[in-house]
Amino acid sequence: MGETMLTWATQVAERELSDALPRRWAHSQGVAARAAGLGPALTADVELLIAAAVLHDVGYAPRLAETGFHPLDGARFLRDEHGADERLVRLVANHSFALLEAEERGLMRVLEREFPLLDEGLLVDALVYCDMTTTPDGERTTAAERVAEIVSRYGVDSLVGRFIRRAEPDICAAVGRVEAALVAQPR
Repeated sequence: MGETMLTWATQVAERELSDALPRRWAHSQGVAARAAGLGPALTADVELLIAAAVLHDVGYAPRLAETGFHPLDGARFLRDEHGADERLVRLVANHSFALLEAEERGLMRVLEREFPLLDEGLLVDALVYCDMTTTPDGERTTAAERVAEIVSRYGVDSLVGRFIRRAEPDICAAVGRVEAALVAQPR
């Protein structure tokens, strides 16, 4: 990659999502904008966070959907077709408590084995924050409203509905940690 990670990530996400899934592309752009707004005060890995934000849903691209579990499909694509940075791939694979959804799908051991969760709490939390405070159209929202929207879209008893309700306390805790870190930053 001769270009920056962020330029490359944006080009890959746009190529895979913009035509096939324009609303998903709008969401991904909104999540990336949210990440850019966190700035270097929150994490030294701003470029990595923004790249993960723009790529987090790339696995929804129809041509990449092998398992039907977008974090796993996206991470495999980034690893296998692009040889992407390992931390970036692991962030995409595990974004927004994907392990809980993987468990619902019977894919938890596969996800854990191929893409172990990063032990970088605030960086992982920041990606949760950006994803779960951005609507499907790329606008800002609260984590509670986002969870409610997901449940409404997929249905309470659907696999995704069950997962997101189960993950909600963890999502809210991650969002709370990021908000606390932002407040604690010197002005």
